Amino acid sequence: MKEKEPTYTALLTSIEYRLRHGQLRVGDRLPGERSLAEKYGISRASVREALRILSAVGLIRSGVGSGPKAGAVVVSEPSDALGWALRMHIATRTLPVADIVNTRVLLEGEAAARAAGVASDPERAASLTNALRYLDEMDRADISDDRFHFCDTRFHYEISSLSGNIVMDTVIDSLHLATVSYVQEAVPYLEDWAATKRELQEQHRAIYAAVLAGDPERARRTVAEHIRWFYALSEIGAAHYEYHQKVRGSEEGRGT
Repeated sequence: MKEKEPTYTALLTSIEYRLRHGQLRVGDRLPGERSLAEKYGISRASVREALRILSAVGLIRSGVGSGPKAGAVVVSEPSDALGWALRMHIATRTLPVADIVNTRVLLEGEAAARAAGVASDPERAASLTNALRYLDEMDRADISDDRFHFCDTRFHYEISSLSGNIVMDTVIDSLHLATVSYVQEAVPYLEDWAATKRELQEQHRAIYAAVLAGDPERARRTVAEHIRWFYALSEIGAAHYEYHQKVRGSEEGRGT
């Protein structure tokens, strides 16, 4: 017998329907818990569960306080939600970090190639200006490690955003978010972080130059080399790799 769906699914289904049919849009505010509970005939606890799910998947942002600005607002932040989900599944070792990195190589390489092929227009100029601003900030001698990682992520975002593919851009952003903690944890174990930052910056500027020059294949190649170089240097995911090798070896031994 089919299990009964949780009562909060009625609210989730309704919100999806209203979004698809334009009855609810980004920026709209949802009614309060009591109104939603009465409308859908469910408890306020079920309403809160539905709102927690919507928040986790990046579809609402809950307000605080009271008055007209209180309550949940509809947003669309898929990168954060996907990044969080990927990070949790990496932690379970279901998803090997090496596979995440290889996916980054494929997607970011394609995005960079497309960025290099985009005709000059105000949007392209703005993204390249932003990318250069992040590059220049990363060159500062007094930049903190956290700020360096932030600028690094934003540089890659500005380049990939020129691909013209929002889904690709979103997935790339989520892959960054999923692995940034591993990068930060690896830094203290690098022999010479200052030298590593200089090398990373040379690679970043090579990516920027390839995109600026309109050379898709060079852009694709420099991005792939950049990602693989740091992954190999820092040995990010080494424990994950050993774990999956053991699992695969065990499965082969059992003939599965």
